Amino acid sequence: MPQPNLPARGAALAIVMAVAACGSQSGRTPVITFDQVPVAAPEGGQQRTAPIGGRVTGASAGQRIVLYAKTEGWWVQPLANAPFTTIAADATWKNHTHLGSEYAALLVEPGYEPPPRADALPVLGNGVVAVASAPGTAAPATAVKTLTFSGYDWEIRQVSSDRGGLSNPYDPGNATVDEHGRLRLKIAGAAPDWTAAEVALTRSLGYGTYTFVVGDTSHLEPAAALSLFTWDYQGLDQGQREMDIEISRWGDPASRNAQFVVQPYYIPQNVLRFNAPAGVLTHVMRWEPGRVLMRTLAGAGPRATLVAEHTFTSGVPTAGNESVRMALYPFRGSGVAITGGTEVTIEKFEYLP
Repeated sequence: MPQPNLPARGAALAIVMAVAACGSQSGRTPVITFDQVPVAAPEGGQQRTAPIGGRVTGASAGQRIVLYAKTEGWWVQPLANAPFTTIAADATWKNHTHLGSEYAALLVEPGYEPPPRADALPVLGNGVVAVASAPGTAAPATAVKTLTFSGYDWEIRQVSSDRGGLSNPYDPGNATVDEHGRLRLKIAGAAPDWTAAEVALTRSLGYGTYTFVVGDTSHLEPAAALSLFTWDYQGLDQGQREMDIEISRWGDPASRNAQFVVQPYYIPQNVLRFNAPAGVLTHVMRWEPGRVLMRTLAGAGPRATLVAEHTFTSGVPTAGNESVRMALYPFRGSGVAITGGTEVTIEKFEYLP
């Protein structure tokens, strides 16, 4: 869940500011201030966001705010594909940001293209009109929620994500471990505000074999999606180091219901579609330098039979700061809505180097 709003304190909480000598079209020197700054989280916050807001005076028509959070460099916020924050008619601006040790706001001209990551903040000029930054506050952050499954600790997603085409809210109550030690992921709530589930391993494992034993998924509606994947928040240059084994028809009842993917998915050779049968399935991802073998088998254990297999050798990411994740969510990008909540059971996860 997003963190609770921190109270505004009248004037800016903290500010380090630089402005372009030319000022704005109004003749006033643009000034950015912060009214709301998230907590400091030097380790970053891949799974957590918090509100951030402030005010800009002296801005010209069409100018916008670009936000950054600092954690081993500056990262554009809230997402690389959604880097702009609108300035309201009353000169205020607000958005959400992933957590960091510091936060920054840039006033930029129309057409400015912000770098998704930078070692230092962009300087004035070339479309940047003003820059302000503030350290994170000392207030306690929302507690991280975790669970233990198959001998590993997993962080439960609490904030929204655009996985699935449009924003999906996540409820930490949708990811639980039952009395038999199985992970249960749910889509819950009510239309149209379904909530999704995702867990992320709390550490990176790197190259090796990832195995997921998954209960029956044949009941999933066409617009529901189960993703077993790797993802690196910092891996922008390698498609976030995302590789996926996914069960979904992506809203089309006539489509095959499963796929292997190395991102980006829009490159034809990066996707293999296939039909996964009903019943327990074992999904395997064997990741080595320069190649990844993906395999789905019907059943579990030595008697499991091969359903589909493919080796990717193009676009395979190198190991980095990725973590393995499991998510169940509505695919909203097709415009087809799901009609009811659902659940998938993950019976086992195993990693072998």
